[in-house]
Amino acid sequence: MTRRVVVTGVGALTCIGHEAKGLWNGILAEKSGIRFTTRFDSAPYDAKCTAEINDYDANAYFPPHKLKRIDRYAQFALVLTRQAFEDAGLDYTAEHPRTNAGVSFGTALGGITTAELTHEKFVREGSKPIPAALALQVFGGSGHSNIAIAHGLRGYGTTNSNSCASGTVAVGEAFRVIREGRVDVMVAGAAEAPLASLTFGAFDTIKSMAKETKHPETACRPFDSTRTGFVMGEGGASVVLEELEHARARGARIYAEVLGYSLNNDAYHMSSSLPEGESALVVMGDALREAGLRPDQIDYVNAHASSTPMNDGTEARALSKFFGGKTPAVSGTKAYYGHPLGASGAIEAAICCLAMQNNWIPPTLNCHEPCEEVGPGFDLVRLKGREANLRYVMSNSFGFGGINASLVLGQI
Repeated sequence: MTRRVVVTGVGALTCIGHEAKGLWNGILAEKSGIRFTTRFDSAPYDAKCTAEINDYDANAYFPPHKLKRIDRYAQFALVLTRQAFEDAGLDYTAEHPRTNAGVSFGTALGGITTAELTHEKFVREGSKPIPAALALQVFGGSGHSNIAIAHGLRGYGTTNSNSCASGTVAVGEAFRVIREGRVDVMVAGAAEAPLASLTFGAFDTIKSMAKETKHPETACRPFDSTRTGFVMGEGGASVVLEELEHARARGARIYAEVLGYSLNNDAYHMSSSLPEGESALVVMGDALREAGLRPDQIDYVNAHASSTPMNDGTEARALSKFFGGKTPAVSGTKAYYGHPLGASGAIEAAICCLAMQNNWIPPTLNCHEPCEEVGPGFDLVRLKGREANLRYVMSNSFGFGGINASLVLGQI
């Protein structure tokens, strides 16, 4: 018998709110957290906006000796996980390690900001400023490794770096591990801390970021005809996944059931999707088949909707075709918290869980004039949210390198 997998805990760090409650309150406020960047000098770049988390205090979570060994990305990973376990009511600590629990994490860039800032000091001062922990701070696996150590998770452990689909992949792979009987509990999520000048400049150079210079809160405009690019953000989210009977035995609160997941690649281009979204159609279909559902049973789709001119149009065409010209409710939530690269899919999976719990669909902020690919049968929820009975939802992530991932969740 195939084991069933449910979500019992949510953790989040975003510019619109922390923890499950803070994230959802931020969504309900229907206001963007995007502002002009303060983290570095944006004068050399066309893009000026970022989604910074300015109310995060590392000292509130970690003692000074610990902060010397973990960078901002790994800090986020640890904080998110702690929140998710607390929300799930699971007291997993290093003092009581367990082999029936593991971690699946995602990040596009890992500790790249630490590497960048350390290199600046290296250029100025030579090798003396290189911290002893640098090698352990910059690699992507530092997030999941620190999580495993902190919570005694000796079961399955992995980090993926599937660009902007990393968070969705992390949740999907955790789902498979539990379903296959390898462990009973997984914490799954993603984090990103990319806000530094060189990293920002790399995306500015390829003209993929929004060029808003007057009103930063409107810089990210998913599916809008005037969109100019994505807005880089930071943060992330984690969810606790459990085998259904394991969750029931301890009386856990259940947000949703994970029903299906799929992952594929366009095999086409490093920064452009297949023009008609052919692989996106396949990945959504595969996820639905695993869930045992038909397209007309999906009540809501949280779209990748990065606000880039090309990819939003491609995604809109793919969704219209997949749902036969009449889509379920669709929204893109990145206008709230920007695009924290590999972490975005984890945040959106968390939002889907909260949306199902509250039967409320978040809106697509800043979409005043939908692009031409959003036809009359495309039910785009924009500007204001909507109450709805959300039985089944889909969350999609499409990333650089042609990576496509789709996750299907259901109420239980």
